[in-house]
Amino acid sequence: MADWEIWLVILVLALATACTRSAFWLIGHHITIPKRVQEMLRYAPACALAAIIAPDLILAADGQAVLDVSNLKLVSGIVATIYYLLRRNMLETIIFGMAFFTALRLIPVI
Repeated sequence: MADWEIWLVILVLALATACTRSAFWLIGHHITIPKRVQEMLRYAPACALAAIIAPDLILAADGQAVLDVSNLKLVSGIVATIYYLLRRNMLETIIFGMAFFTALRLIPVI
């Protein structure tokens, strides 16, 4: 690929990114999003976060699913989820989950 082709691809991708990210800002109040769609969009961040975190909790380094007690990430994730359901504080949950995971890793295996 020639240098000018690489720069052209970079320019086109930058333009496409700018257009898609600024579409709602440029259109502004000219479009109204239906109430049902707005309600569904409330769950988009949680779904995206779950899609990122779930594979890390379930999959081992070799790509195989590990769904038993030996998977310390999964155990810590479950305990952190229970903590969140009890306390409803995201920052505390993150701190507690990481502390719990660290404690599990530091406990010597017999």
